[in-house]
Amino acid sequence: MLPDIDKLSLAEQVAQMVVVRASGFLFDHQIQYPVWEPPAATLQHWVQDLGVGGVILLGASAGELVIRTQQLQKWAKTPLLIAADIEEGVGQRFSGATWFPPPMALASIFRKDQKLGLHYAEKMGAITAQEALAIGINWVLAPVVDVNNNPDNPVINVRAFGETLDEVSQLTCAFIRGAKTYPVLTAAKHFPGHGDTAVDSHLDLPVIPHSSTRLTQVELPPFTEAIASGVDAVMSAHLLIPSLDAELPATLSHKILTQLLRQKLGFDGLITTDALVMGAITNRYGASVAPVMAVEAGADILMMPVAPKEAINAVCSAVESGRISRSRIRDSVERIWQAKSKISFESASTTSFIEYTAGNDAINTVQNILQQSQIIHGSPFALDQLRNAIKLHQNTENHLYNKIVVDELILCDFLHKKVPAITLANQMGYKTQIIDCQTQDISNLEVNHPTLLQMFIRGNPFRGSAGVTQAAESLFKKLLTTQNLQAFVLYGSPYALQHFIPLLSPEIPGIFSYGQMPAAQDSALRALFGM
Repeated sequence: MLPDIDKLSLAEQVAQMVVVRASGFLFDHQIQYPVWEPPAATLQHWVQDLGVGGVILLGASAGELVIRTQQLQKWAKTPLLIAADIEEGVGQRFSGATWFPPPMALASIFRKDQKLGLHYAEKMGAITAQEALAIGINWVLAPVVDVNNNPDNPVINVRAFGETLDEVSQLTCAFIRGAKTYPVLTAAKHFPGHGDTAVDSHLDLPVIPHSSTRLTQVELPPFTEAIASGVDAVMSAHLLIPSLDAELPATLSHKILTQLLRQKLGFDGLITTDALVMGAITNRYGASVAPVMAVEAGADILMMPVAPKEAINAVCSAVESGRISRSRIRDSVERIWQAKSKISFESASTTSFIEYTAGNDAINTVQNILQQSQIIHGSPFALDQLRNAIKLHQNTENHLYNKIVVDELILCDFLHKKVPAITLANQMGYKTQIIDCQTQDISNLEVNHPTLLQMFIRGNPFRGSAGVTQAAESLFKKLLTTQNLQAFVLYGSPYALQHFIPLLSPEIPGIFSYGQMPAAQDSALRALFGM
């Protein structure tokens, strides 16, 4: 039950506007990002004593999340929003659940068959919501509504549903329709449009130079459509857009969040900031300054403030000094209450979760795996621009190498010793070598044997680049020069693919997959090997 808002103190009301980051793992020694993820005692203090309104989780297995979300809700006096960035399904963040290819894969299906693309997008939304609820997540921080019209975009990239206004609008609305079949919240991000940037806002503040007319024609319509489809929240972007506000980034701009989004577009749901710990904000504004400015701008949710207690105190001080009205805070809490009234706080118990999974009724079910497979196969994973995939003719007289190139091995949750990229190649007689572009010097790598080259390249937050690394390109060219590139597989970015296509001769078989997860590896390599 939600308490009477007017019986909450000012600090309790402001705390409901704060969503903190936490590890999905159960023990402190498992925390992967200690700068952002507090130890258990601190987290319990934030939830139980400060009364924060929500928690965003990352890491651990789906099974562990059941225990974690129960623990959090037990600590809370008021039911929590429990959120996760699960744009590619629950399995993207929590192992064991269904992990779909990135949203841009659906655009490739949509262009060939609009009805099928929309069907898959709706199913993806429904399955994501279903599995989220099964483990206690009630706020799906998706879909990405940005139009990725800049191939060099390092942070949106394949996270977008496409490159054109039409495909993004239709596919995001289909995803929302699917998710709304379950009692979860959704969030359209990143307002007013993060698709045409070459700077990662996790690291610095991008500037969008477009006119308001261009924004109205390209960037804003998908948000308008998402709002019409009933999206529950809109997440701000950490962008400076001089045509809309010459001084303040969108997250801190009253002109953008209140005048444009709330008033002009008529959005009456939750406005949430993107993570306030991101470099675009923290490099310019203090831990107690940004939260106050975000509330002044019109934000209802302060996502991942640098210092939660300091943020609450700062907003309270702004109210007490008259800078922010008490009614402004109440309006936000009222919207939070309306959102919380829509969702289910009854996650499965640990016992029932085990029964569900044993009975194939909740997580990574046969039906969900089939849907994942259909999307993988429906998006063009053969290099249609060049040729159909063909069987490899192995030369058994030579050693065969399987070289796997990754941007940064330590961050690769799609790569371990049992993934198909390794095991299927091993079955075919290849010796595997993993190459980390961040740490390895490729100048001395063996390139004088027939080689299957697998590359994992896509834009990712904090990477700062969406493109092909110099090390990856150098290795590719060396193998071509020695005529030892036997086959080429690229997982991830179609923009990276365009870089390699002109260099690849027609007789060399190649495969492209939007997905990087094990299921995508399995599909790609089975096609390549003719299995």
